[in-house]
Amino acid sequence: MALKAIIYKANVSFSDLDRNVYADHTLTLARHPSETEERLMIRLLAYILNAPATRDHGSLEFGKDMWEADEPALSQHDLTGLLLHWIELGLPEEKRLVRLCGRSKKVTVYSFSPTTPAWWTAMKDRMSRVHNLTVWQIPAAQSQALGALAARSMDLQVTLQDDGLWISVGDTSVEITPLRLFGGSKE
Repeated sequence: MALKAIIYKANVSFSDLDRNVYADHTLTLARHPSETEERLMIRLLAYILNAPATRDHGSLEFGKDMWEADEPALSQHDLTGLLLHWIELGLPEEKRLVRLCGRSKKVTVYSFSPTTPAWWTAMKDRMSRVHNLTVWQIPAAQSQALGALAARSMDLQVTLQDDGLWISVGDTSVEITPLRLFGGSKE
């Protein structure tokens, strides 16, 4: 008998103090039986950091990457269906990244593995030819602390200032300092 996805609900209050962007999100996430809570929270964080301010150019959607190998973790399509932004989690292979960069206007990778530095050292020279790729490293200890905040029902306060993120649930807070390994800005 196949295991079913576990549903998580998150109410997120996001404040980007550097850009004066404030948003509230009410999100429902399905966690695949093989997905860790750490990865689920990185998906949620990727959504928060990349959600467009308006839906004029489409909205950001959670993908089915855990169910379908050729699906993104998150994606944004414009109102005509054109793929604007593909978001990957983990340590994707070079061939996959090059293919995705050809299919989407923008590709972003959020890596949270302790082996990210070794993976990126092997990849960075070969990825220099793509210009629409951004790669972020979330330090492993910080992503694990973020995963510990996961609950089936969450009320999160997320503040972004000076390239640092503070995520709070009640009295518990986690600081995340994403490190840009490659590419343009977060926007």
